[in-house]
Amino acid sequence: MPRALQSVSLSFGLVTIPVKLYSAASSKSVSFHMLHQKDGSRIKQHLYCQAEEKEVSRDEIIKGYEVSNGHYVEIRDEELEALEETANRNVEIHEFVPLDVIDPVYFEKTYYLGPDKGGDKPYRLLVETMRQRNCGAIAKFVMRGKENLVLVRPGDDQHLVLDVLYYADEVKNLADIDVPKIPLREGELKLADQLVDSLFHKTWEPEKYHDTYREKVLALIQTKAEGHEVVAPPKAADTGGVLDLMDALKQSLARSGKAEKEKRPAKVGRKESPRMRKAG
Repeated sequence: MPRALQSVSLSFGLVTIPVKLYSAASSKSVSFHMLHQKDGSRIKQHLYCQAEEKEVSRDEIIKGYEVSNGHYVEIRDEELEALEETANRNVEIHEFVPLDVIDPVYFEKTYYLGPDKGGDKPYRLLVETMRQRNCGAIAKFVMRGKENLVLVRPGDDQHLVLDVLYYADEVKNLADIDVPKIPLREGELKLADQLVDSLFHKTWEPEKYHDTYREKVLALIQTKAEGHEVVAPPKAADTGGVLDLMDALKQSLARSGKAEKEKRPAKVGRKESPRMRKAG
């Protein structure tokens, strides 16, 4: 059973739903320590005071915001905590919107929401109502020293999900990326559509995908830990420039068709039963 990070309340109108906040995912990337190349010992970072030219302990450190060159406003943790305590701790819903109007570029992080004590019925009612209308709730929620813009939406038929969103001024303008207008030929569009169709599936199965790079790194670590010599793999050969677009599409389409054919199980001939055999 996952452990809740904290208890909060969903509120809209006069309705308040007690819920618990859970982590939805965690990274499994491989992390490394810094070592001294000469002797393999671990390197540690030290906190150093430039004015006194000496190391200081962590309990002597406070936060500071630079207001001008070399001038800082000191902010203590208890001052930030006091602001967070006085802020609205509820997940206050401001509006409901269709889910398909929210661009995925705004999604930053996802949490799960589960009902807290006394919230089972209103929680279930909100899930079903939003599910039927295919909508989500835009809300604000103070967490970890920041007022977050969030989306509360049905994750499935029974559960709510909370997505932390970027604010509009945090999202870069897509139109700033220069894309030249290049005419496309009908044959190119047709081949591209066939290639997409050859790889198209109506459902997505995330369990089919796994971090192969992480697996290779862990295998490398295991090999070296066992004292074996590791030979670096050869670099990928240079293709020698950009292929002709039509030729590249045709080759890709042929390759995808071959791969799909290899995935299919071989046909097994049906054996004749004694009753199907002709006498004589």
